[in-house]
Amino acid sequence: MSRRIPFHEQVVTPPEVVERFGDLHPPFDRQAAIPEANRCLFCFDAPCTSACPTHIDVPRFIKKIVSGNLTGSARTILDANILGASCARACPVDVLCEGACVMHRYNKQPIEIARLQRFAMDSFYERGVPLPFEPGADTGFSVALIGAGPASLGCAAELRRRGIRAELYDARPLPGGLNTYGVAEYKLPLVESLREIAMLSQLGVEFHFDAMIDAVALDEIERKCDAIFLGVGLGAIHKLGITGESLPGVTNALDLIAGYKSGQCTGVPLRVVVIGAGNTAIDAAIASVRLGALEVTMVYRRGPEQMSAFSFEYEHARNEGVKFIWHAQPLNIREDHAGLSLELLRLVATEDGSLVAEANSEFFLATDMIVLSIGQSTHTSFLAESGKVAKVRLEHGRIIVDRATGQTTNPKYFAGGDCTNGGREVVDAVADGKRAGIGIAAWLEAQHAKA
Repeated sequence: MSRRIPFHEQVVTPPEVVERFGDLHPPFDRQAAIPEANRCLFCFDAPCTSACPTHIDVPRFIKKIVSGNLTGSARTILDANILGASCARACPVDVLCEGACVMHRYNKQPIEIARLQRFAMDSFYERGVPLPFEPGADTGFSVALIGAGPASLGCAAELRRRGIRAELYDARPLPGGLNTYGVAEYKLPLVESLREIAMLSQLGVEFHFDAMIDAVALDEIERKCDAIFLGVGLGAIHKLGITGESLPGVTNALDLIAGYKSGQCTGVPLRVVVIGAGNTAIDAAIASVRLGALEVTMVYRRGPEQMSAFSFEYEHARNEGVKFIWHAQPLNIREDHAGLSLELLRLVATEDGSLVAEANSEFFLATDMIVLSIGQSTHTSFLAESGKVAKVRLEHGRIIVDRATGQTTNPKYFAGGDCTNGGREVVDAVADGKRAGIGIAAWLEAQHAKA
């Protein structure tokens, strides 16, 4: 099915769910934004700008807030990052722009860059003004983008600004990738992700939904277009490989998050166990609390110092009442009249850092629902499904690219986002797509010059 998203089209999370997912960082109003913006030192060689993967000119957009030029502030943000609104909500700013703020040197609180960025972007949307730039003059070139997540959206924006046709194909009913389906509602509401998509359609980006691309479809697309961008993200969450994980009460973090954001899930049982300790696992645990669970426990085979989640995410989960069981390995899952029972084995660390089982340490954890969040598989097998040589070079399922341009070993193919880096942040994917969009335009121009 193919259609362009109308500006007015909105798909919203049910009100009863939205009420439970208040903003993680409430928005600024004007009275709060102006004093905070005035705290900025407007550094010439700003470390916050360098720390942003998309290199938003932070002092510039903040100075425009101070002067009351909110449209100019939004333009500064959008020039660097077309998904500036969602990144203002979902970015781990503690370790990026705000973590690099010079205020730390003076033992002062960093400038609240993310909330100021959100203030500028919310003001831009509320006024209903069009994008502060237009598509470039038509070049006649056409690029297909496989996957409609942040990397492809960032790439498509750069292509359209250079007059190159951009058609996005996504297997799901809605575009946006993890922004739409996988980022917790208290960070990035579904409606905000779709609002950005509607904005992108102003640039003439075309979307094809429910489009599952296999090797045959990819061959056809390759014949029709001048270049291809692969922004396919990652695949399914890994299985534990233990007995019982196919029971009805066992799900995974991405399905849980997508379920409540789309309205298919409006509540969870009273007891929930989340297996894993990454940022997505934390999101699933906090979501479980807000969806009605009274007892939420996270289980991880290592200790807190090895968890991949950011420390501020861990503290957030603790503040929400999430409990943690460390150094425990799942053995099997059973079901009885009282619910599910997860058998765990205690692990101990040896001197060399490896983990070994503690003798006779098995124990059971009673629960009603188990959520798996132990990493995702790659989603690139379709690139070689036809039995031919792979379209591009892969390494452990990841697409190998030139980091400066996003170009793969096949010059007609470019890639970016999680399918190349194994899973980082939304802003990293946008930065990948932005570089690739510029790289594709330069490559197409060079090919045209040769012809």
